[in-house]
Amino acid sequence: MIGRVFAQRYRLEEFVGKGGMALVFRANDLRTGHDVAVKVLRPEFNSDAEFLERFQREALAASKMSHHNIVNLLDVGEEDGYRYLVMEYMRGRTLKEIITEKGNLPEPVAGQIAIRILSALQHAHDNGIIHRDIKPQNILINAEGMVKVADFGIARVAGSNTLTKGDSVMGSVHYFSPEQARGEDVTAASDIYSVGVVMYEMLTGRVPFDGDTPVSIALQHISTPPKAPSLVVDTISPAMEQVVLTAMSKEMRNRYRDAADMARAIRAALQNPQSIVTSTTAPVTALPPSASSASAAKSAVGKRCWWCC
Repeated sequence: MIGRVFAQRYRLEEFVGKGGMALVFRANDLRTGHDVAVKVLRPEFNSDAEFLERFQREALAASKMSHHNIVNLLDVGEEDGYRYLVMEYMRGRTLKEIITEKGNLPEPVAGQIAIRILSALQHAHDNGIIHRDIKPQNILINAEGMVKVADFGIARVAGSNTLTKGDSVMGSVHYFSPEQARGEDVTAASDIYSVGVVMYEMLTGRVPFDGDTPVSIALQHISTPPKAPSLVVDTISPAMEQVVLTAMSKEMRNRYRDAADMARAIRAALQNPQSIVTSTTAPVTALPPSASSASAAKSAVGKRCWWCC
């Protein structure tokens, strides 16, 4: 595949990685000279209705969004039996790789990363899109501290009638919500739960629930209260712990009412770490642009972005 040119424009330069349904390459856009990411559906799935649906769903979801904290879609095509998506290319690492290397992250850093994930999700939710697979492996971070949410391959688009039976439980078992574990329809509240799990892992260095089988982990999401983060890392503040546990409430109605609400609670927890932060009822306001959020993150950890480099 290396050297192949799609649409007389995108020349594949380097194999980057692979997922469950696609191969990802760094490519050069011959018109602009810029690097792009090309996601190519594996040829063996071209006749698989489920994988074709997922691939098309990712393209549909991505086409509805343009946001500085989302890996944006640039083009879609099919050529010689290959279906592909062209996305913006981001040099960096996944949040999972960072956690694996660093262990638990400082509270200000974890908070600022979560705020930017929530900024992306608020935009998606406002456009009727539920991600449904928020996890550290789908969060990309570059050396400047820019955070982007990737992989809307199992996203649910409002008004779509293309969901397959049992599709609502798809996702990664360590991070999905109780309602996903029960096979129920998901809402924006499910993404908020998953952000809570990601925050738990950032703050403690480990996931809240683990087990020998996916079923055993799913059952814990449904009925087992998570161990308080401060019992794992005793320096976690009461306010930030409350944010995590509120986001991870078993009942959707007890979580934050939307992503912006949770972001406000995180900011309040960072400002007043000894206070208990509750959900607000203030009108939703725009989350800060990437420049200001990146500045806040850098000020939290110093000039050098040691946690992402």
